[in-house]
Amino acid sequence: MCGIAGTYRWPDGKAVTDRLTDVLAHRGPDGSGRYSHPAGDGEVHLGHRRLAIIDLSETGAQPMVSDGLSLTYNGELYNAPELRAELTGAGVRFRGTSDTEVLLEAWRRWGTDCLPRLRGMFAFAVFDERTGELVLARDQLGIKPLFLLRRGGGMVFASELKALAAVTGGSLDVDHAALVASLLYYWVPDSRCAFREAEKLPPGSWLRIRPDGREERGTYWNLKDVAAEGRERARSGERPDLAAIVEESTRQHLLSDVPVATFLSGGLDSSYLTALAARHQPGISAYTIGFRAADAKFEAMPDDLRYARQVARRYGVDLHEIEIAPNVLDLLPQMTYSLDEPIGDPAAINTFLICSAAREAGVKVMLSGMGADELFAGYRKHLANLLALRYQRVPGPLRRGVSGVVDRLPVATARRGYRSVRFAKRFLSFAGLPEETAFRRSYTMYDQDELLALVDPDLAGTVDDVLTEHADVYRDNELDDHVNRMCLTDARMFLPGLNLAYTDRSSMAASTEVRVPYVDVDVVRAAFTVPGDRKIVGRQGKAVLKEAATSILPKEIVYRPKGLFSAPLRAWMSRDLAPLVREVVNDGVLVNSGILRRDALARMVAEDAAGQRDFSKHLWHVLTLEYWYRGAVSGSGRSQAA
Repeated sequence: MCGIAGTYRWPDGKAVTDRLTDVLAHRGPDGSGRYSHPAGDGEVHLGHRRLAIIDLSETGAQPMVSDGLSLTYNGELYNAPELRAELTGAGVRFRGTSDTEVLLEAWRRWGTDCLPRLRGMFAFAVFDERTGELVLARDQLGIKPLFLLRRGGGMVFASELKALAAVTGGSLDVDHAALVASLLYYWVPDSRCAFREAEKLPPGSWLRIRPDGREERGTYWNLKDVAAEGRERARSGERPDLAAIVEESTRQHLLSDVPVATFLSGGLDSSYLTALAARHQPGISAYTIGFRAADAKFEAMPDDLRYARQVARRYGVDLHEIEIAPNVLDLLPQMTYSLDEPIGDPAAINTFLICSAAREAGVKVMLSGMGADELFAGYRKHLANLLALRYQRVPGPLRRGVSGVVDRLPVATARRGYRSVRFAKRFLSFAGLPEETAFRRSYTMYDQDELLALVDPDLAGTVDDVLTEHADVYRDNELDDHVNRMCLTDARMFLPGLNLAYTDRSSMAASTEVRVPYVDVDVVRAAFTVPGDRKIVGRQGKAVLKEAATSILPKEIVYRPKGLFSAPLRAWMSRDLAPLVREVVNDGVLVNSGILRRDALARMVAEDAAGQRDFSKHLWHVLTLEYWYRGAVSGSGRSQAA
């Protein structure tokens, strides 16, 4: 796991590549390197920062150069041993044991045809000295990031957007459409980028650029196609052995020459992975979090710690408990800078603090249960959207009566919040809407009118574009299964845009690699072979995964109430961050620039303070957006408070 960067026919490319690589130092504190070569009428420069995980010797150093090919690569190939054996059988001789060398030789033999054969997470750039061509590629599901920017016939690329911002001298303009999208979702979809000139290489794709400036793009893996194939396999009666597939993925994700630990929240996903990992690596360490007692009580958060302890005892896991009581005034600007784009999920703080603690203990690699909820319908929104179909059959007068009663209920008092009331208000906000609109509204921050009231009137057309994009993605399939339509949209938008993005940036900010065994090509194929009525059974989400997990976990863990990997936001907003919220609403850069309307923000603050509605998540994201925007307009990419 590393940071990669480079330039292709870019002015002063050597100095720019060195600067890019320096900005990415946190991604790879174990080593650095650069490669240079003529490319047409210019040069190519590849940079690398190394976090040594497999083959810790110099034979694993990068950029790796061999017989006219040069590679800078970020990621892990979990099927590297199988590919190595196949290539060795074809006559390839390897100098070391790294998966980097396996990738380089696979590229030499198969070119872009090697990409569908790779099982892992990766983003890389490979340069061919013979043709002068540079190819960029990204893994199937968007686990690893790759940003690029082109001017004239040249290109610059890096693992993080902040590196591109740092080397372009503050000349990047903020894309207001991306800001509107981030307000809606509290993250920026992978199809958009916070700076107008920059872009993200899409998951499952590659880009070839030639010395004469011509480009070629290709897609080698498409989730829409995978879902369609899964539907046909299900119709033919195929039932994948999910327990075996998840165990094999977990086993492969333990491949490492350094210690591996796990996240263990005590919920199903992390408990299942930890139990499987302990089967293959007895005595493995795990890290879990707890919150200040006052914060947890105010938020009415479930006691996840006792479940984590139960799993640790049962499987001989060395459990490390971390209390999350951060100085959020210090961490907010730090995390905003680390996350690259405005992401308003406080779980990023949890990830950073857990990874920091693990790194201090000498752990470089951790396994996370990320992805299971998206693929197997484990979020409350999935069940809620099915319940909404039943609710729509309730007579209108009765629905209006229920809505009136719930609307008058408070979401919090001065001493505690009422989660059930918040859930009820949320449900009623979308329960009567058409399918796609209801799904969008079930997990986004605002409805259309609320978003229009919040932003500059000149951005009204942009609001329409952002909402249309969601509708287009949701409908871009031929699935006849409501649950799997939701899962496919999550896997295409929510997973890469939010969860994988914050996991990568937060963990790498702590110089730690996080692996996601559920976000594996074989697990994903299996997930879309499972019909929706086996994912949600009655009121039980992730039913098929729970059934698989009972092969190793006790039922009291498998069927416990859903845990949370979040933070006590209402407590933070009402105490630690209240003065900052007032400052941003009254005199923030976003308000003073006219992007956000002061009166709309003030209403949100007043309604939240009165306990009438829960806007803690909305206001947290406004803070993250404010800090990100300050850094963006200052030209450095770094928050002024960082």
